[in-house]
Amino acid sequence: MTTQIVTHPLARRHGVGLVLALALFLPTLASAQNREPGVQITDNGDRLKIEIGGMAFTEYHYGKYGDEPVTRPFFYPVMGPGGAPMTRNAPMQPAPDEATDHPHHRALWYAHGDINGQDFWSESPTAGRTVHDGFLLIESGREKGVIRSKNKLVAKDGTIVGTDERTMTIYNRASDRMIDFEITVHASHGDLTFGDTKEGSMAIRLPATMRLKGKVGQGHIVNSAGDRDGTTWGKRAAWCDYYGPVNGKTVGVAIFDHPGNPRHPTWWHVRDYGLFAANPFGIHDFEKLEDKHKGDLKVPAGGSITFRYRFYFHSGDTKEGAVADHYSEYSH
Repeated sequence: MTTQIVTHPLARRHGVGLVLALALFLPTLASAQNREPGVQITDNGDRLKIEIGGMAFTEYHYGKYGDEPVTRPFFYPVMGPGGAPMTRNAPMQPAPDEATDHPHHRALWYAHGDINGQDFWSESPTAGRTVHDGFLLIESGREKGVIRSKNKLVAKDGTIVGTDERTMTIYNRASDRMIDFEITVHASHGDLTFGDTKEGSMAIRLPATMRLKGKVGQGHIVNSAGDRDGTTWGKRAAWCDYYGPVNGKTVGVAIFDHPGNPRHPTWWHVRDYGLFAANPFGIHDFEKLEDKHKGDLKVPAGGSITFRYRFYFHSGDTKEGAVADHYSEYSH
């Protein structure tokens, strides 16, 4: 097991084109054979490169993407079973048949659209930013790799609204892929309120062919309550699964809402155009209520709140991927 504690500034990452980026990201067979088995995490400056068994899995971008500072840390690309790309390329890279709407939908990320009245979800001129403030732990291992980081929630005027700490665990799996994402948000700079809005929170944006609708979309959505496809939006469920074809094979991603999370089972902001998010705050939107503050959640000054999720990337549809069984294991 290799452990790296990061305490010093890191070098800048230079922007590269898609072809060169893939060439750098995908390991050769020879280099893969020379790597220690398990989950390997390498800090390349502004991003962490994550491999499973010597093969590319994802990168965690925390500083810059190309020459531009990131608005929030995010994982991109994410490779699922058989190396299937599980996230949209836009806005990071152009790709055929991909929509370029919602440029703030950056692959896999956490953010919310109203924290103390500040928008941390979009990339509008008035939006705030989630600023990486250092790593507490970067650990590679045979069974899993662990990333622990801390971040600042910085409003447009530079005011720090709050802080968070994240623990992201990547597992060494033979075929499927799993990421556990735990986030603790601290009311470190006074009272902190998550506002009632559908714009959030634990999210992934899927590739074009997995979409429920669209020019090439052939996907489907299923949740633990038995809702399917378009009826899943705004519904409460312990888990939700979005599956469809990628490179001619059916793959899917399920998000699990931990039973210890506040307001479990959560509501799902899952769209037919490929946005897929767990959101425990947007109650008035999802339940179509007149009270626009019904879903507000306040954390008093000095306090904190923790949410835990699992991303399960699987082959086949919901049944073939045994999503319900995997959630049962997770919940216990």
